[in-house]
Amino acid sequence: MSTVTSINPYTGKEIESFKTHTKKEISEILQNADNRFYSWRETSFTERKKLMLAAASELKKNKEEYAKTMTAEIGKPIAQSIAEIEKCAWVCEYYAENAKEHMKNEIVKTDAFKSYCSYEPLGVVLAIMPWNYPFWQVFRFAAPALMAGNVGILKHASNVFGSALNIEKVFKRAGFPANCFSTLLIGSDSIEAIIEDPMVKAVTLTGSGPAGSAVASAAGRMIKKTVLELGGSNALVVLKDCDMDATVDTCVQARFQNTGQSCIAGKRLLVDSSISEEFIERLVKKVRELKSGDPADEDTYIGTLAREDLAKDLESQVKRSVKKGAKVLIGGKRQNAYFEPTVLADVTPKMPVFNEETFGPVLSVSTFKTLDEAIALSNDSKFGLGVSVFTKDIKAAEDIAYRFNEGAVFINELVKSDPRLPFGGIKESGYGRELSEHGIREFLNRKTIFINK
Repeated sequence: MSTVTSINPYTGKEIESFKTHTKKEISEILQNADNRFYSWRETSFTERKKLMLAAASELKKNKEEYAKTMTAEIGKPIAQSIAEIEKCAWVCEYYAENAKEHMKNEIVKTDAFKSYCSYEPLGVVLAIMPWNYPFWQVFRFAAPALMAGNVGILKHASNVFGSALNIEKVFKRAGFPANCFSTLLIGSDSIEAIIEDPMVKAVTLTGSGPAGSAVASAAGRMIKKTVLELGGSNALVVLKDCDMDATVDTCVQARFQNTGQSCIAGKRLLVDSSISEEFIERLVKKVRELKSGDPADEDTYIGTLAREDLAKDLESQVKRSVKKGAKVLIGGKRQNAYFEPTVLADVTPKMPVFNEETFGPVLSVSTFKTLDEAIALSNDSKFGLGVSVFTKDIKAAEDIAYRFNEGAVFINELVKSDPRLPFGGIKESGYGRELSEHGIREFLNRKTIFINK
């Protein structure tokens, strides 16, 4: 057993210390979850719906309590923390209302008297989750998994153990049976053994590429299903006929919300050269107006990064890019875990801020002269999570959507997750899908039933 101490990145002060679980405790948690599965899968959709709606109610009722812990742990502005809790309530309500329909038998006409595909839960699903959206990342897995009849085990990032325990508290307060959802307070060095445990039937991970590769490798050796939601370097493609005011506002939100710490943030701004001067001038003005400060203040938009080492990594990417010719239009400086909202112009594909994932409030700007060049620049990335295209010619944008090598194309909108739509990427952004009927079916056995008279 060891101790993990949570540090507030804004104040630098200790929040709380947590004792990690021992091997014996881990074994007991897994065994209890496995035991619970066999009774939980027998519950009706009516009963699960009642409990999931109670979870949504609990999230709404105590959103300030949960948001304050989140803000203290990662420096997320409090207004955005509250919005995250509210979104979690939405996904609970969505699956409470729709899981039964998503899992209904699909009748298939064959030469049988009757044949169909049924959807059945797998068992214990291990979720390995990051710190940047400490509630949402978990609930977009947990809501469908529990409604499907699976049980969940959470291994959260070590700097958000308080939020992890709060999520467990949500389900307990909502009345879910014990061990339907459990938290493991462990380090990354314990994950492989848990994946190998026969009681764990599948794994979902949101995180970095190296973490995804390690988890997929371990699960692959055991022939276990995985879903990976990994990094991203989304492009914001601004065409010359865009609504400039609306597009500037959306691009600023796409890059700087959550202090830029998001896999689906718009990190590479690609602007038609014919409008680039005016567009960039307006954008920099908007960025200058973003309020930095104490994450606990309601009007703060830019907080700190979750840890000082993350801010240092971002600082290195900016400095290396400037050395290669990028121009700092605003920002560029770091103080402890805080990094100024930054816009870099004259960025080329050879610069770190273009070809690496930047996880913080830094927006790179490149220009293009033709649509083909814009698409090529957008696709010039090892990631493929999403892209935003801004234009008044919606039909034309829709017609070229297939040319973007991404998991999602958003036209005149930032890339975002919605319970009603599948979410996930291609290339080094991972595989599999979360949310909608596609997400709930990732951890279900599609069973063929064939009946003859």
